[in-house]
Amino acid sequence: MYHFTAIVTVLALLLYFYMSILVGQARGKFGIKAPATTGNAEFERVFRIHMNTLEWLPIFLPALWLFAIYVSDAIAALLGLAWIVGRAMYMTSYAKAAEKRGTGFGVQALAALALLVGALIAIVWRMLQG
Repeated sequence: MYHFTAIVTVLALLLYFYMSILVGQARGKFGIKAPATTGNAEFERVFRIHMNTLEWLPIFLPALWLFAIYVSDAIAALLGLAWIVGRAMYMTSYAKAAEKRGTGFGVQALAALALLVGALIAIVWRMLQG
């Protein structure tokens, strides 16, 4: 069973859900009517935080689960938590100013890369072992 990875998956999705709520609130606050996505710099940052997270979820989630299956549930969960922390850092810093988003982005990118590379190495290793 992959309980730790499952919990981290739910936490990541809850963070994404929270970001979607922030976009809705920002639409109201800044008067940006759907389907518009431009017109106010503060809204655009909130929107991009949400969209960038969506862009990363198809990289993060399969890598998280492949790592859990082929390497370790616990280690996958720890790397997944690092990804969530990175996304939260990205969210809070980017909401203040676009140029402040780098550290959070780097943390989540490194966590995702560790999951991807770790899963790939483990899959190939198992294939070669036979």
